[in-house]
Amino acid sequence: MNRPLKVFTGKSNPALAREIAHHLELPLGRSSTEKFANDNLFVRFEESLREADVFIVQSLTPPVQDHLFELLMMIDAAKGASAHRVTAVIPYFSYARSDKKDEPRISVAARLVADLLQTAGADRVLTMTLHSPQVHGFFKVPMDHLSAEMVIANHFVTRIEDLEHAVVVAPDAGDIKRASALARRLGTPLAFIDKQRLSDTEVEARGLVGDVKGKIALVIDDEVSTAGSLVKAAETVLEAGAREVYAAVTHGVYVGPALERIAKSPIRTVAATDTCAPPRPLPEKLRVMNVAPLFAEAIDRIHRGESISALFN
Repeated sequence: MNRPLKVFTGKSNPALAREIAHHLELPLGRSSTEKFANDNLFVRFEESLREADVFIVQSLTPPVQDHLFELLMMIDAAKGASAHRVTAVIPYFSYARSDKKDEPRISVAARLVADLLQTAGADRVLTMTLHSPQVHGFFKVPMDHLSAEMVIANHFVTRIEDLEHAVVVAPDAGDIKRASALARRLGTPLAFIDKQRLSDTEVEARGLVGDVKGKIALVIDDEVSTAGSLVKAAETVLEAGAREVYAAVTHGVYVGPALERIAKSPIRTVAATDTCAPPRPLPEKLRVMNVAPLFAEAIDRIHRGESISALFN
């Protein structure tokens, strides 16, 4: 049976969803979300979903709880409307940081969100660059985890003229594996910073491993939130002799003092994909990398029952 493919969006990033639908040569599905005076949400699909292959695009950006619950309600509504399969397309999975019980009496929120999505009726999840890849293991339904590595590599290749004198820098030890893969792809050396987190918004750099003297430092991270780690990494490599600094991240969340910190920092530009809706108007130092074609290709392959492993190469 040739089941219809339908793409819908929540309120977190409709521009990305529209572009994904455009690359699939489909109209974006019609749905509506309202918030009542008592703060309750109401969602409704404005077209038939019977036996359709439904993909719901929703990043878990601030206000995270509103966007998460809207997604859960859309999944539940789609299952109740007799959709054949419902895939939650979550370009930015914000609770991926809470992946373990590293303090007493806390919630492992990433596992809780995985349970909620499955209880709501999600048959599959599609996401990009989880902060902690082990979150994959919290899901009992299939999960496809896309990487922005090729998009970031292409950004640097097309914008850094003196790439042979560049070095990829991981802002902390947790990003070494990701930075190492990018360095191999670009053919550059690798450096990383030994970082200690002092609070949610403040970090301290304790040392730099690798040679950055006289080089163009390419700082990469999975996300920029308050920009504390990013700016500290830039200051550290410049103190060690780097001649200039560029940064690229998968998820540009930009909360709190992030935009002000970046504007005042020595970083030349900060590029982020559009998994999170970019700030408008776009500040001078920010750049946007488009991932809609990658998500569209993944959705098309999932719909046709084909492997998406080729998208990782």
